[in-house]
Parts: sequence; structure tokens; C-alpha cells
Amino acid sequence: MAKYIVNPIEVRMIESQKRSIYQSIVAMGVRARQINADVKSEIMEQMEDIVPTADDNEIANADQVNISKKFEMMPKPSFIAMKEIFDGDLDYELPVLPQ
Repeated sequence: MAKYIVNPIEVRMIESQKRSIYQSIVAMGVRARQINADVKSEIMEQMEDIVPTADDNEIANADQVNISKKFEMMPKPSFIAMKEIFDGDLDYELPVLPQ
């Protein structure tokens, strides 16, 4: 798994580009929730294909274990969203509220 380290200098650069670190944090949170929803739906699709064993109380289904291990190895959605912002792949604009 890739190691993600938050570099404060990069965070400040993002802040200066968008004029507010809080906007960047909100955008990362929204994007992380989107990524999490996508991953969850993908897991559910793969789990639907698995035929349950006759006795569910015993050993877990090997297919379920393999799917779980695969998704545990994935980086966290918040790290993916952070990387997208730092790489410039995520473009966002928060609406301006009327005063």
C-alpha cells in the first residue's frame, strides 16, 4: 500500500491557490464520501455473486474473505481525495452565499 504523508507546504500552496484551506478540506470531504459510496457499491455488486454456504455459522466463505482482503488493501477514500487535490485532478468551486 502506498504511504501518504501530508506535506504542510503543499497544503499551504493549495490554500493560496483557492484562497481558503477550509474550501480545500470541504472539497476533500465531499470527494471522499463520493469515493466511499463508489467502493461500497462495488463491494455490494461483488458480494451479490457469491452463493452462501449451507452453514453460515462455521468458517467464512473463502470468496467473501478474498473480496474483503482486496478492499482492505485499497487506500482510504480520504487519502485518495487528498491526492486528487494535490495532483490537480479535482477541480471544485464552492458557491458564494449572498449577504
